Amino acid sequence: MTDLNTPDLNQLLNALPSPEYQRLQPYLEPIELRLGDVIYEPGDKLQHVYFPTTCIISLLYVMENGASAEIAVIGRDGMVGVALFMGGGSMPNRAVVQSAGHAFRLRAHLLMKEFNQFGPMLQILLRYTQALITQMAQTAVCNRHHTVDQQLCRWLLLSLDRLPSNALNMTQELIANMLGVRREGVTEAARKLQQAGLIDYSRGHITILDRPGLEARVCECYQVVKLESDRLFPPPPRRS
Repeated sequence: MTDLNTPDLNQLLNALPSPEYQRLQPYLEPIELRLGDVIYEPGDKLQHVYFPTTCIISLLYVMENGASAEIAVIGRDGMVGVALFMGGGSMPNRAVVQSAGHAFRLRAHLLMKEFNQFGPMLQILLRYTQALITQMAQTAVCNRHHTVDQQLCRWLLLSLDRLPSNALNMTQELIANMLGVRREGVTEAARKLQQAGLIDYSRGHITILDRPGLEARVCECYQVVKLESDRLFPPPPRRS
């Protein structure tokens, strides 16, 4: 395994003190995830938790008629499976790969064993849960009160913060499903951003050309989420 994909690329694992990190490292299983892979469906019992490193996983709420909307994005900043230590034991929503890449997974009972030591892992996961709740709440507010253009900017910036590059592969149909809006709305919003020179979009491949321009255009929801995440997890140095 190269240094480009080690467990400490994940913010939560990197925040662990060395003794706890070394204790878990042998049990962290590297896994490659493809675009569109479904990690969990609503009601599935949690057998593993996932720590993304170079991929992004979306949490989606799925309606009875099949419509869906994204409630959170999880990348190298976090973990998929907080319901495990919150007492639920199963996922209340769908977890699907939004951007292909790599992650590390850990068996559920091993995470709970570490969590129940009432040590650093417990504190780190509770702080992350607070950051995740902030993101979910702000997403709900944004989807209710802001334009599709602003929502798309927020979504792009949140995705960029969780990726090692400034590019992602994503069709307009999938973006529309994530945002819970009509595809035509995403098409128009993406066209405006491209005309403004902020992104390049072609055949499902999005490259960010002007991040400061996106930040100037986005609603306040992005900064609320980012500031809370940065407050809870100041960037520590990577392990040597």
